[in-house]
Amino acid sequence: MPLTQQEIKTRAYTFVKEWENAERERAEAQTFWNDFFNVFGITRRRVASFEEPVKKLGDARGSIDLFWKGTLLVEHKSKGKDLTKAYEQALNYFPGINEQDLPKYILVSDFIDFRLYDLDTNTEIDFTLKELPEKIHLFGFISGYKQHKHHEEDPVNIQVAEKMGELHDELFDSGYKGHMLEIFLVRLVYILFADDTGILPKDHFHYFLENRTNLNGFDTGQTLAMIFQMLNTPIENRQNGMDDELLEFPYVNGGLFQEALPIPVFNEKMRGILLDCCSFDWSTVSPSIFGSLFQSVMDKKQRRELGAHYTSEKNILKVVRPLFLDEIEAEFESSKNDQRKLKQLHDRIAGMRFFDPACGCGNFLIITYRELRRLEIQILIQLRELSRRKDARQMIIGVEELSRIDVDSLYGIELEEFPARIAEVAIWLTDHQMNMELSQEFGQTYIRLPLKKAANIKHGNALQMGWNFVPKEGLTILGNPPFIGKHLRNAEQNKDMELVCAPLKTYGVLDYVSAWYIKAVQFIQNTSIKVAFVSTNSITQGEQVGALWKWMLAQGIKIHFAHRTFRWMNDARGKAAVFCVIIGFGLNDAKKKRLFDYANPDADVMEIIAKNINPYLVDADNIIVYSRNKPISDVPEISYGSMANDGGYLILDIEEYKELLAKEPAAEKYIHLFLGSQEFINKVDRWCLWLKDISPAELRNLPETMKRVENVKQKRLASNRETTKKLAQIPYLFGEIRQPESNYLLIPGVSSENRFYIPIGFMDKDIIASDLARTVPNASLYHFGVLTSLMHMAWVRAVCGRLEGRYRYSNNIVYNNFPWASEVNAKQKGQVENAAQKVLDARNQFPNASLADLYDPAAMPKALVDAHRTLDKAVDACYRREPFKSELERLEFLFALYRAYTEPMNLAMEAKPKRKLKK
Repeated sequence: MPLTQQEIKTRAYTFVKEWENAERERAEAQTFWNDFFNVFGITRRRVASFEEPVKKLGDARGSIDLFWKGTLLVEHKSKGKDLTKAYEQALNYFPGINEQDLPKYILVSDFIDFRLYDLDTNTEIDFTLKELPEKIHLFGFISGYKQHKHHEEDPVNIQVAEKMGELHDELFDSGYKGHMLEIFLVRLVYILFADDTGILPKDHFHYFLENRTNLNGFDTGQTLAMIFQMLNTPIENRQNGMDDELLEFPYVNGGLFQEALPIPVFNEKMRGILLDCCSFDWSTVSPSIFGSLFQSVMDKKQRRELGAHYTSEKNILKVVRPLFLDEIEAEFESSKNDQRKLKQLHDRIAGMRFFDPACGCGNFLIITYRELRRLEIQILIQLRELSRRKDARQMIIGVEELSRIDVDSLYGIELEEFPARIAEVAIWLTDHQMNMELSQEFGQTYIRLPLKKAANIKHGNALQMGWNFVPKEGLTILGNPPFIGKHLRNAEQNKDMELVCAPLKTYGVLDYVSAWYIKAVQFIQNTSIKVAFVSTNSITQGEQVGALWKWMLAQGIKIHFAHRTFRWMNDARGKAAVFCVIIGFGLNDAKKKRLFDYANPDADVMEIIAKNINPYLVDADNIIVYSRNKPISDVPEISYGSMANDGGYLILDIEEYKELLAKEPAAEKYIHLFLGSQEFINKVDRWCLWLKDISPAELRNLPETMKRVENVKQKRLASNRETTKKLAQIPYLFGEIRQPESNYLLIPGVSSENRFYIPIGFMDKDIIASDLARTVPNASLYHFGVLTSLMHMAWVRAVCGRLEGRYRYSNNIVYNNFPWASEVNAKQKGQVENAAQKVLDARNQFPNASLADLYDPAAMPKALVDAHRTLDKAVDACYRREPFKSELERLEFLFALYRAYTEPMNLAMEAKPKRKLKK
C-alpha cells in the first residue's frame, strides 16, 4: 500500500535535514538516491539501477547515473556545475535507449539545486534541496500515484464576467433592476456569444450597435429592443420594408426573446461598456463562465444565502471524469477498430441522461454535455475512417443525421430564476459550439436554428419538489449543492432539512448539503444510477459521519470514488473558497474504487486504487466512529477547559495585567495564566481573574477587581439567554468551571493541519485552561507519549472534525474513541515513557521558541524530529511487532481494533433490558 502524501512529505523533511549539511560528492551519490527513494517507501534497487551503460551518438559510450526504465533518468553533477549541460548530456543517452524504455522524466542536480523535466508536458521546475518537501508531489510517479493535471480558467473568461458585472451595476443604479434586468442580461449574453460563433453573421451585432446608435447612448435601449423583436419573429412574419441589416438577425425561437421587457435607458458610459463586451472574442469564452457572470452581479450576502459558487472546469472535471467519462473514454479506446462495438458505444452515450439537482447556472451540465459531444465526434470520425477502409466511395451523410445527443438529455433544478435561465442559454450555446466542432470535422455547416429542444431546467426548491420529471433510465446524477454549514442555515433551509432528513434522528448536526445525499439515495432505490456530489468536507468528519453515513450505508450505498479534502476555489469576483470533498456513490459496487489524495488542500491531486472507501474517505472497512461520553480504553477522562462567559472583563491581556497590578497589587494572587489553543501554541501571555475561592470581604477590598465583576454582571443581565442571566448572580465566577484539581495534560482544541503532530503539554493545576483547550487530569508520560505519536495523529486526521482545514480536536469523537493498545507490558510502557521524556527534553533545548516554532514543518529542530521518531517506534511497538509501513496501514489496524473494542459494547447495550419506570 503506498504511503499517503502527508507521510511522504514528513519523510521528505527528515531526508532534507539529514542531507542538507552532508558532503555531496559523487562517492556518496548512491546513498543519497537510496535515501531519496526511501522517502516514498520504495527500495531503489527494485526499480532503478546505478551507472547504467548506454551507447551514445556515434560510437561513444557512457553510463547513466541512475536509470529507471520507462520512468526516470537522473544525471548529477558536482556542486555549482551547469544543470542545462547535465540535461543535454541526459538527452545524448536517448539514441542508445530502447523506445519502450525512454524515460518520462529527467532529473538533474548538483545535490543542492535540482531541476525536474516532465517530457510529456514539456515543462521544467527548479527547486533546492531545502524546498524538496514542498515540491514532493511532483514525484508522485515514484510511489505509484498518478498525477492528474487540471487547467485553470482562461483569464479572458474572468474579464468577460467582470465587464458584464460592470454593465449590471450601471443598469441597476439607473433603476433598471429585478426580473427585467436578469432577463435582459441573459439575452445580451446569448447575442454576444452568437455574434462570434456563427449563429449571427460574424460581428453583426457589434457592427449594428456601433454604427446604428448615437454616441450619447440614449437610443441604445430602443435599438436593443428592436433586435430582441427580430430574434423572436419568424422570417415569414416580419413586417415589409424593414432595414435590411436588421432583417439579418435570424429567428431563434426557444422562448428566450418572447417576453416583452421595459426598454432600458442607456447613457454614453453604458453604451461604451456594452461595446467593450462586444470587443471580446466570445468564441473563446466557455459557457461555464456564465456562472461566474451570475456571481459577478450578486453581492456577498446573496452569494452565501443562495449557496452559489462558480465552479471552474478544473474542478468540474474532478467529478465528471471518475463518475463516467474516464470509463467511456477507455471503452472508446478499446473499441476503436471494431465498428460494431463503436456503434454500441454510440448507442450507449446517446441514451445517457444527466441530472443536477442544484444546477445553478448549469456548469456541471455544460461541461458534461460538451465532453460527451466531443466523445461522440471522435466516435463518428472513427466510424467514418473504418467505413472508408471498407469502401472509399462511401456516401456522405449530413452531419445533422450523425449526432444523436441533444440538449434535452440534460435535467436540472435551480432555486432562483435568473441562474435557471442562464443555464438554459448556456446549454444552447454549448450545443452550438459542439455543432461547430462537428461541422469542422465533417466539412459541413450545422446550426440548430430555430431552437426546437431545450434542457429540462426546473425553477424551484429541489428539496421540496419531486424529482419524478427526470427519467431514471440511463441517468447519472451530479453537482455541487449549496455549501452551507449547519450553523449558517436559515429558517427555510431548516424546513428543507426537516422535510428530507426525517429518516435520520440526529440530522440537526448535518451540513445543508446532506439533504441532497439523502434525497438522491431515496430517488435511486432499485436502480444502477451513479451519483457524485461536491460537498463540504465536514460530512466526512466528526459527528456528521455517524449522523449521515450510518443511514447511507444501511440503504446499501457504496462509495465508488472520492477526492479527499481540497480547496474549492471560485474564480469570480469576490472569490469564495471552501474546503471540499467529492464523493461518487451508488447502490451497486464499483469494480475499481479510486481515491484521490492531496498532500495539502492546495496541492496537486494523486490517485490510488482502494480496496474499499469508507465514510472517512480512507481505504478501510466501513466503520463509523460515534460520539461517546467515556473513553473506550482504560485511560484518564478528558474534559473541556473553563468558559468565562464574561464579556471579556475577567480576562487580561499584557497591558491590562500590568495596569491592574499597578493599581491593585493585592489582586495578584487571584490572577492566573489563562491558556486556550492559541495562547498555548503561540506562547501568548494572557491572564484571568480566578476568584473561585475568594471571600466576599476580600473581593470588596479590591475596588478595581470589583469594577470588572460589576461589568460582568451587567453583561450577563443583558443576555437573551436565561441561563446567562442566572449567572449574573455570581458575576465573579467563570460561567462554566472545569479546571482540574491536579496537574493536567493540555490538548489544543484547534491546531493547524500543516503540523505533523498536535503540540500538547503538561500544565500546572494553577494555570487555567480556557474552553478552547482540552484537559486530561492525572495524565502520565505514557499517555502524553501516545497522544503525541503518529499512531494517534493518524486517528485524528481520519475522524476529527475540521475548522476549515485545521484539526478540531473532539473529546467525544477523537479521544474517547481512540483505541489504545491493550496488554502493554512494563518494558513497552517504559520505552514509551523514556521516548516521551526525550520529546520534552528536546523542546526544552529551545526555551525561547513557541510550540508553533518548534512544530513548524520547515523549522522543526532535528533533535525534536529524532525524539518524535523514536517515540513513534515505541508507540507502534505497543500495538504490534511488525512496523507500520504507512498511515493508511495504521488506520486499517486502528479501525479493526476499534471494531474489536466497541462491538462487544454495542452488542451489550442492544441486549441490555430497558429499565422499567416505577408507577
